[in-house]
Order: sequence, then C-alpha cells, then structure tokens
Amino acid sequence: MEILHLLADETVQVGTSLVGALNPTILGLIFGGSLLGLLVGAIPGLTATMALALLINLSYGMPLENAVAFLLAVYIGAVSGGLNAAIMINIPGTPSAAATCLDGFPLAKQGKGGLAIGTGLIASFVGTIFSILVMIFLSPLIYKIALKFGHWEMFLLALFGIMICGTLSAGKDPLKGWIVGFLGFAAAMVGMEQIFAYPRLTFDFLQLKGGIPLIPALIGVFGVSEFLAVLQEEVAYKIEGKVGKVIPPMKEFVPLIPSAVRSGIIGVIIGAIPGAGEDIGSWLSYDVGKRRSRKGHLFGTGSYEGLVCSEVANNAVIGGAMIPLLTLAVPGSPPSAMFLAAVWLHGVRPGPMLNFENPGFLPLVAAMLILGSFAMLFWGLTLAKPMVAVLKIKREILLPIVIPLTVIGAYAGGVRIFDVYLMLAFGVLGYALRQMDYPLAPLVLGLILGPLADTSFRRALQQSRGAILPLLERPIGLILLACVAWLIWTGIKRTKQYYAEKAIADAAEDAAAAAAESE
Repeated sequence: MEILHLLADETVQVGTSLVGALNPTILGLIFGGSLLGLLVGAIPGLTATMALALLINLSYGMPLENAVAFLLAVYIGAVSGGLNAAIMINIPGTPSAAATCLDGFPLAKQGKGGLAIGTGLIASFVGTIFSILVMIFLSPLIYKIALKFGHWEMFLLALFGIMICGTLSAGKDPLKGWIVGFLGFAAAMVGMEQIFAYPRLTFDFLQLKGGIPLIPALIGVFGVSEFLAVLQEEVAYKIEGKVGKVIPPMKEFVPLIPSAVRSGIIGVIIGAIPGAGEDIGSWLSYDVGKRRSRKGHLFGTGSYEGLVCSEVANNAVIGGAMIPLLTLAVPGSPPSAMFLAAVWLHGVRPGPMLNFENPGFLPLVAAMLILGSFAMLFWGLTLAKPMVAVLKIKREILLPIVIPLTVIGAYAGGVRIFDVYLMLAFGVLGYALRQMDYPLAPLVLGLILGPLADTSFRRALQQSRGAILPLLERPIGLILLACVAWLIWTGIKRTKQYYAEKAIADAAEDAAAAAAESE
C-alpha cells in the first residue's frame, strides 16, 4: 500500500507539472528547442553534448522552469535527430545513431527512406517515454543497482562491449569484428592516460596528447570512407520509388513491440550506469536484438527490427541517465553532465537532499521530458518527407556538398585543423577496411569503450593492490565475466564453422572451374 501511495503522489506531481507547463512561453521554448536539437542532430559532427554546452550560457538568464524545458527539448531532439543523416547518407548525425546506419541506410537504398525515418522517430519517442516512466516510478531500485558497479564491473562491461564486436561482423566471421574492435581499442590508448597523465603512443606530437577525439574519427570512418567508396562505383546506386508514407501501419509496428520493450529496458539500465551513455546503450541493444530475434540474420540488410532496437535504446538512455543525476548528482551520460552543469547554475543541487531542497524538481524534469518527446515527434514527422527528398539527389551532387559539412563538423569540436587530418586518416582506414570486407562499426565501438576499460581496470588493480581475486567476491562482476566468456566461446565456435563452410565452398568452386576448363 505504501508503494501505491508513493506512485500516486509521483503521478499527481508530474500531472501538476504538466499542467503548469502548458503556457505559451514554455511550450514555445520546448518546440523551439526540439526543432533546434533535431537540426543539430542531423548535422554530422554536432552532438547533443556540444549543443547543450553551447546553450548553457543562453539559458542562464531564464527562469528555472524555462531553462529546464529548453535544454531537455534540445537534448531529446539532438539524440533523435541523428537518425536522419544515418538513414539518408550513411553518416550518423550523432555517435548514438551509429548503429542506426546498419539497417537505416539499406532501407533507404531499397526506397523505404520515409518509413525508415518514421519508424525510427516513433521508436525514439517510445524509448524516451518508456525511460521517463521508469525514472518516475523505479528510480530507487535502478540507482541502487547502478551503485553496485565498481571499477571491476565497469571494466568488464566495456570488455563485454568490445567482444560484442564479433556479432557486428559482416558475414559470419566474428574474428574480423574482434580485430577491428581491438584496433579501435588500441586507438583509444593514444594520448594522456587518465590516472597519471602519462603520454602514450603520441610519438612526440603535441596534438595527440589529448587523445583521438571521437567525432572526427566517427565522421572519417563512416563519412569519408563512404565518399571514397562511391568514387570507385561504376554505376552508383539509385533510390527507387516515391517517398510514400512516413508513419508505418500499426500492423507492422505491433510485432516490433517486444523488441522495443527489451531495448527500452537495456537503454534505461545503461543510462543509469554513470559514464556509459547513449552510444553503448544503442550498440548493446542492437546486439541483444540480433541474438534474440528470429530474423537476426536480416540485421544489417535493412531490418526494421534492428532500426527499432537502436533508436529505442539510445533515447531510453536519456531517462535512465537522469536517475543517477537526480539522486546522486552523478550524470549517466555526457549530455546529462551538461544538463547537470546548467541546473547548478540555477541553484539546484541534485543529490540525496534534492527532494528536501527542491521537492518538485524531479516531477518538473519528467513533465518537460514528456512534452519534449511529443515536440520531437511532431517536428520529426513533419520534416520527414523534406528530409527523405535528399535521398533523391544524385550522390555525385550530394556528397560534394556533404563533405565540406563533415569537415566543418570535424573542425567544430576542438577548433583544430589537426582534427580534420585525423578525420581524413580514419576515412582512409575505413575505406581500406571496407575493401577487405571488415566491418566498420566495431572500430568506433572500440574507440568509445577503450578509455573506460583501460581506466577502470587499472583503478581496480590499484584498489586491490594488484590482485584479481577480489573480482570473485563481486556477483555482478562474475555475471559479466561469464557473459564475456560465453561471447568468446560462441565466437570461436562460429569462426570455425565459418571457415569450414568457406573451405567447402572454395573447394566446390575450384572443382567447377577445373571441370569447365577440361571441357
């Protein structure tokens, strides 16, 4: 009964905040912020973190309610807007949309760009709303689980993510995914390490001491390599058919509900783990979806289910990230860290005393997230057809326009020409990997997870004075360790099967060629 009373009180407070937010000023800020966020997310190289960082000063002169409404609307819009570029030109607008490229772009090539964007937007809306409900009603339980993640658990979570690279491989060879994943992990080791600030693999280049920034690498791997691949195409692909409808029929969306619920749960849990973020939530959900789906073999070829897994999860991280932020003052993702800085400027101190000092703040955040989700869906669906119209432009015309924008996106993050050189270098690397039929996604995943794995492992060893045995006393760590071992075992098994089948196919092909020559 006590729990029911608590849920009823939370619902009433959120409802009251929603009613209070229905005034022209706040609604204007929400719809304006959502549109701005969608546009920022659609431009490769501009992220939700960057948008919030730039807009904090603008929100300083606003009342608290207005600032919260505006910044959260930008946050939701930017995370959701990344799918537009991912689907249209195979360049993720934000890092969290990288997994969306795997199925969104093939769908666009099949002439289903409108439905792909519509499905992705609805999935983003569902993921955000789901995470808000969890944030309101299950915050105490989830943040207690997140509190149990120490350095060992964070290291194993990152290692688990890198081992997932095997399932992101082209074809059925996990070995290629692992090779590229650990190549990204090695690239993440470049720069000043985060504990003693000792430079590693910098080769005396001052610019490398800050490490390899994610945005230029991401743009290079997915954008420049795509441009180089198009240059060698004798006949470039052409998007066929009309734009058609954007909103998918309910009968097609209903079978995707179990995947959406599972992806929402994964996104919330990853969001509640400090430092994990939208990128990891999206990739992990995509991997689990591929494993659990009856049509997992279609993932990466234009699967709506794969698209839903990615987009539900990266938006569900938003609500999940608010749980440790509001209850512990620990942001669950980089964009939420920017939001934390903004509310600090307005005199709000999230943490255990938040309900005593600002009892209405959590319902206020929930209400603004709900309204921001509806605003994002409205703008997204309204602008979907104009966005899909870009698909009709010939790639020979489109890509020369996109490439300068990618250069601007790479340069804007650190305002360094060196980042543009890095983008080009990773573009050439991505092109070489494409030519050898290696997957590109694991490279980015390794680059994202590398610092987390490295720092967490060394801090765990420092705490245990170099001993690994304390890991055996941590139940969550043992579960993650078992998951990593299972991924290795299944990956080796699949690799053997892949090469055995390949040897048989090659032998049959050689025999057929020999028979043809003898005739």
